[in-house]
Parts: sequence; structure tokens; C-alpha cells
Amino acid sequence: MKKSNPLALIPIGVFVVFYLSLGIIFEYVMKIPMGFYSVPVVVAFLVALFVAVLQTKGKRLEEKFEIMGTGVGDKNIITMLLIFMLAGIFVGVVGRSSAESVAYFMLSVTPPRMAVVVIFVVACFVSTAMGTSVGTITLLTPIALAIAEGSGFSVPLCVGTVVGGAMFGDNLSFISDTTIAACNGQGCQMKDKFRTNLAVVVPAAAVTLVLIFILSMNADISDNIIKEYDMLLIVPYVLVLISGIIGVNVFVTLLIGILSGSAIMLVTGSVDFPTLLSGMGTGASGMFETSMVAVLVAALGALIKHNGGFEALLSGIRRIFKGKKGGQLGIGLLVGLMDIATANNTVAIVMANPIASEMAKDYGISSRKTASILDTYSCIFQGVLPYGAQILVALSAASTLGFELSAFEIIRNLYYPMLLLISSLVFIFLIPEKKAK
Repeated sequence: MKKSNPLALIPIGVFVVFYLSLGIIFEYVMKIPMGFYSVPVVVAFLVALFVAVLQTKGKRLEEKFEIMGTGVGDKNIITMLLIFMLAGIFVGVVGRSSAESVAYFMLSVTPPRMAVVVIFVVACFVSTAMGTSVGTITLLTPIALAIAEGSGFSVPLCVGTVVGGAMFGDNLSFISDTTIAACNGQGCQMKDKFRTNLAVVVPAAAVTLVLIFILSMNADISDNIIKEYDMLLIVPYVLVLISGIIGVNVFVTLLIGILSGSAIMLVTGSVDFPTLLSGMGTGASGMFETSMVAVLVAALGALIKHNGGFEALLSGIRRIFKGKKGGQLGIGLLVGLMDIATANNTVAIVMANPIASEMAKDYGISSRKTASILDTYSCIFQGVLPYGAQILVALSAASTLGFELSAFEIIRNLYYPMLLLISSLVFIFLIPEKKAK
């Protein structure tokens, strides 16, 4: 074991101060729209990595590169990068029209009074299929606003419902970057993490549906908003969901989605071949920053671990959190604090992964449970951050369409993340984890 060295954690502090302070200045002082996301997270990690390199004493520069290479060359990091690329290509192939078809199909077959309940279900499905909460919010917020304007439902309720449903899929999807990061960081199968997560999220989603239905009963309803849709465009999402649930290898699952989506898009004339290839490239490029963060954090983590930082952090956690249940809560709070600092749940998971792995060994927590906690708590915190991308994108979409909302109006209607927190605590403290086969 490396000797405990709290000073080795300084690079993490440097990253947090650099990234968080600039984000606050851009967003709230300079009033730059989406200013928090104007700070290049890759640059912030490079600064932290430079500090970690300077801290590593008694090693030549080449030897420091070898230490970083050990972290980056880990099988889980390589697997994560490849899955990121395939997930980006899949989203680039199917585009927006498939998700819109899901929404308008479900709205067309339900009574107007059930519109907000339906939009929550649609947001859950679309985010699970697309693997992106921000993409889901961008896509469905205009539909939710049209429902609010045309039917009489509360605007904050409709927007908050979309954000909550988007976090459902961000936490559960097989192609979500948070799921990919959590599973590969902990070395567990996606299907095992999915099943562990499902037991936690289903009660929270069910209670959310009941609550939204009760609130819908008090609204004055006029009519509904229906547009044309194409059922064939839903097929790639359905195939990916079914393949993932039954346990098909994640690479095969994504290839099924890419091939079926490409065939359907070409046959229906939605795109031509050059446009399809361009969409694939755009989708893969959209994963560039996330992939670079994974590489930089792996290198940074290797240096911090070598210098004794992880052992210092684990020693502090052991003094505060006792027993297996305390360890699980500690992992949840660890990734939550990382998310508050970065406002990015994927980055938070990637940063917390190596420390969480050590904690899991220390407290006897299974890899599937650890991955589930990392993903769940990162999404709980991310979903309610007033400066998080999800709420900022929802506010931006509403403002573009002439609806002025505040972040806290949306937060008051984020029932799903709040209920998910309660459900997760119940499963940590009251319901023991089943033994793995």
C-alpha cells in the first residue's frame, strides 16, 4: 500500500477551483448564456495534470509518463473509449426524427388530460433509447411547452417533467456515457448494473407518475398537440433497448442499432448516404471531449494514486463512514460532490471511479452495486443543479419560444430526482443487496 499523503490530492482541488470559479464568473458575473459550459474542461484537467506531474518527486519525466500510461492503458479505459464512439455514431445515425415519432405517437393515443403523464413516459423512453439527457431535453421541451400552451397545464410542471424523465434514461440507458463510464470503471457487465438500477428507479418513476397524474387532475384542459410521425423510425431504439435488456454484448447492441438505423434512414429517404456518413462523423465527434476527459482523468488518477492521494482519501472516508451501508452512502456522496464541482455527471463518475473501486474492495461492495450508486447519485445531483446543463438547456429552449422561467421554478417540479434519492436510500439502508450468482 502507498503511504497516505493528503497533499497528493491538491491537483483535484486545483481542478475544482479553476473550473468552478471560472464557470461561476462566466455564468453569473459576465452573464454569458450557458457560461458554465464555456469553460473548457479539458484545459482544466490539463492544469491539474501539470500540478500532479510537478508533485511526483524522485521520478524522471519519462518515468512519470510511464505511470500515466499505466492508468490510460487500462482495459476498462480503452473499452470505455470505443463504446463512447459507437454510442455517438448511433445517435448521429438516428437523429431527432425517431425520438419525435415516439412522442407524437404516444400523445396521439392518449386522452389530453394524460398529456403530462405521457410526456414523462416519453422522456423516460427517449432518454433511455438515446442515452442523453441533454439531447432529450432539447428535443422534448418544445413539445412540452406546446402541450402547456395548448392544453392549460403549468409550464414549470411540463418542463420539470421532461427534465426528470430525461434523468431516468441518463441513469439507466445502455448507451448513456454515464452508464458506460460507471460500468467500465468498475469492471461490471452493463446488464448486471441495469438490473440493479432497475429495482431502484422503477419505484421512484412509478410514484412520480402517480404524483403527476394527481397534479394533472387539477388543471383546466382544452385540447392536445398532435403532429405527424413515422412508426418505422422507432425501430432502431426498440432494438437497442431489447438487445441491451436481454444481455447482448454492448458492442453488438450498438452495431445492431447503427445498422438498422442506417438501413431505415436510407430506405425511407430520410437521408442520403453522404448525409448519413456525415451524421456518423458528427455523432462520433460529439464524444471527443468526453473521451479526452476519460484519458486525462486516468492519467491524473494514476499519478495521484502513486503519490498516496487515494490512500489519504480512503483513510478519511473510513473514519466517517462505517460498515457496508456507510460505504455505499460514502460512494454516493463522493460522486455527488464531484458533480457539484464539475456540473457534469460523466466527468464526476470518471473522477470518482478509481476511488470508488478502492472503497468497494474495502467495504465489500459488489462492482454492479458500486456502478449503480455512481450512476444514480451523479444523475440525482446533476438533475437538480441550477447551473447544470440539463436545467440551463431547458431554460434556453423555453426562452427561445417566449417562455420566461427561473431555474428554481423548474427545480420545484423535479419530482423524479427527489424520489430517486429517497428510493436509493431505502435500497442502501433497508433492502440488502442480493448475492451475485
